Amino acid sequence: MIPRATYRLQFHAGFTFADARANIPYLAALGVSHIYASPITRARTGSTHGYDVVDPTMINPELGGDQGFRDLVEALRRHQMGIIIDIVPNHMGVAGGENAYWNDVLRLGQDSRYAPFFDIDWPGPLVLPILGATLGEVIAAGDLRLISEGGELFLQLYGEQRLPVRPGSGEPFGWTAASFPADPDAASLRAFADAQHYRLVHWRTANDSLNWRRFFSINDLAAVRVEDPQVFAATHSLYFDLFGQGLIDGVRVDHVDGLADPASYCRALRSGLDAAGGGRRPYVVVEKILGAHEHLASDWNVDGTSGYDAMRDLTGLLHSATGMGTLESLWREVEPKALSFDEEVLRSRQQMLAWQFEGQLSACVDAGMKALAQAVAEDPPLEAITPAMLRRAMERLLWVFPVYRTYAAAGGGAATDRPVLEQVWRDVRPHLPPGEAWVARLVLDWLAGKGAGDPPLAADAARRFQQLSAPVAAKGVEDTAFYRHGVLLSANDVGFAPDQPAIDPATFHQRVLDRHAAFPHAMLASATHDHKRGEDARARLAVLSEIPHLWAERWREWDRLAQARDAGVRAADRYQIMQGLIGAWPDAGMPADLEDLAGRMEQWIVKMLREAKLRSSWEEPDLAYEQSCVSLLRGLLFDGRAFRDAVSGFVRLIDPATQANMLVQTCLKLTIPGVPDIYQGTELPDFSLVDPDNRRPVDYQARQDLLAGGGAHDAKLRLIARLLGLRRDRPELFADGDYVPVDVKGDRADHVLAFTRSHEGTRLLCVVQLRAAPALLGGQSLTPPRDWWGDSALAMPSPMLVADMLDGNPFYVDLEG
Repeated sequence: MIPRATYRLQFHAGFTFADARANIPYLAALGVSHIYASPITRARTGSTHGYDVVDPTMINPELGGDQGFRDLVEALRRHQMGIIIDIVPNHMGVAGGENAYWNDVLRLGQDSRYAPFFDIDWPGPLVLPILGATLGEVIAAGDLRLISEGGELFLQLYGEQRLPVRPGSGEPFGWTAASFPADPDAASLRAFADAQHYRLVHWRTANDSLNWRRFFSINDLAAVRVEDPQVFAATHSLYFDLFGQGLIDGVRVDHVDGLADPASYCRALRSGLDAAGGGRRPYVVVEKILGAHEHLASDWNVDGTSGYDAMRDLTGLLHSATGMGTLESLWREVEPKALSFDEEVLRSRQQMLAWQFEGQLSACVDAGMKALAQAVAEDPPLEAITPAMLRRAMERLLWVFPVYRTYAAAGGGAATDRPVLEQVWRDVRPHLPPGEAWVARLVLDWLAGKGAGDPPLAADAARRFQQLSAPVAAKGVEDTAFYRHGVLLSANDVGFAPDQPAIDPATFHQRVLDRHAAFPHAMLASATHDHKRGEDARARLAVLSEIPHLWAERWREWDRLAQARDAGVRAADRYQIMQGLIGAWPDAGMPADLEDLAGRMEQWIVKMLREAKLRSSWEEPDLAYEQSCVSLLRGLLFDGRAFRDAVSGFVRLIDPATQANMLVQTCLKLTIPGVPDIYQGTELPDFSLVDPDNRRPVDYQARQDLLAGGGAHDAKLRLIARLLGLRRDRPELFADGDYVPVDVKGDRADHVLAFTRSHEGTRLLCVVQLRAAPALLGGQSLTPPRDWWGDSALAMPSPMLVADMLDGNPFYVDLEG
């Protein structure tokens, strides 16, 4: 069943199935057809997001368990609604001793029946980076002890974490569950710890020494080998059962690029759901970051992505390309040593690969050398390749990889991979040592599913490379470069392309058409649980690209106030703090709760600094510098009114343009081809920051009251209800209708985007206003005066003047037939 529109809910102990059930009448009245749920399987106790799954075979008791979920679905069905669930095939949570699969591996090592579940490079011992100091220091401090429970011996770490031990490992010491010393000598305890199937090490060593694959650089999340049919069956049985019982209508696959073979996985997932559903059609989308010029492969048997590409294009349409150039110059004034975005990405990728993925890169090189060693007899020149040469080739390829990963080596994707590999070959050559280009060419051949070397071992090396290129991209770009390159923060979000921050209507139309042709039911997002800032914060910041000179004046004025405080904060950080504050300012006036705003900003500032890894980091926080930044913000906000009034006045000045952008973004998401998703709470203005700010509790009663209040409620909510109502009343038009761009002629043609959707005699015409901020500043109307539009008109058989259609509203939606 294809949803008409989804509503994303973040489930956790503070928002359960019962809480969601209470809000179903409101969501039904809003016009939503499906809840789109965060992971519902059992996660680590207290998880606020659910992606640290510890048991994929059961529904999380903290959310209400099996019965609570059934009650939720029953209530949904009564309102003719359904549910899509987020599934996590790539990894499991392994911290805290709650994962029985992982515990069994710790206890039995490679002999555990669950050893094949995890991507571990056996033989062991399995490196366990959970110590806050060296093992000797931990023992000396008394933080590692022996305990007995349930007739078994355990190691207890820090008085709370219980680690299973290898059966019989206490015998050489004369220790049993019934008899062991309360305070063994350090040497014996160290020897006992070393006798396990795991090796306890300082957490800082994980980046270099880990012998199992993790999710990105998170030691608490271990990668799962769903490419193994038995592992796939065991970890997906619940999803197939839920679909077979008619309890779910489809799935969203988390981080599909982390899998060994995404294409084969997606086909197997679809096949399993089809078999379980007895003829019901499952809706399947994947979390996939697409490059600006990248297309999702058409042979995966999925309905499309979960919408980051749509979010990127919706925001890019709001940015002024000319203004972005001016802001780039301003950024270089703020930070004279600033790199271009491409240069920043290269530096960030180099650093992340060296700092956080040494162990995984070494495993790639080892696998490649094994492939070469097996083929030397047939191809003697391969013997000339040393591990260092192969390493240099692999790391330099990872430096310049333009997308998350390729797919051909896993048996598919050759057509979509070819242009990517050609671009990589062009980009990598300047970085290669003289005489070693052929080694990089060999690796590229492996990624294309061909080339020299033992084929199965070469395929393993390519698989490891592909599962490394994705986290290097994510950590290097989204979690590092985006926090360093501060030209305009609305251009820096998950799946965005800051090197292409603005797109014109023609490009937008083409991308919609391409997606509609290949994936007509792909999800369309404008906000997610992972976004860097809320959809309306981006809409407001986008206005700065239209008035870059005015923004530069205000920035300089405010920065003089900041510098007068002599806080020792770098100009680049001051600039991003000012932008962040503009985006997060809750109202077009003075915030009702200034302390709440300051607290939210404080969390974001700390995360910004640590993710940038320039003046602080998660590994080694510079608390003094962080406090300087926070003190600067608080001083500006609370010491006198001058700065507060200035910011409030500026936000009020640009508010008409902000409101126009908000409505245009919403209108497009709900009318272009695809399945629009509303992230929880964003039916009202969303000026959130990165998590945890974007996962704050939602006041549903307030939204329900506004929706029930008719014409008195918020313009954004009113527009959503209207357009979702159209989708409910004319489902075929939005599910199957064509998309035809409409040309615009005249003086302001570049400031309009128009299209039609048609199906069996019904036609919808949509026209939206773009980038009109200079004509809106300080006014009350969301559209410029009529004479501003001049002779701008739609190029249709009966030309329609833009000024006639956009009369007080930045959008025009008309339904005929």
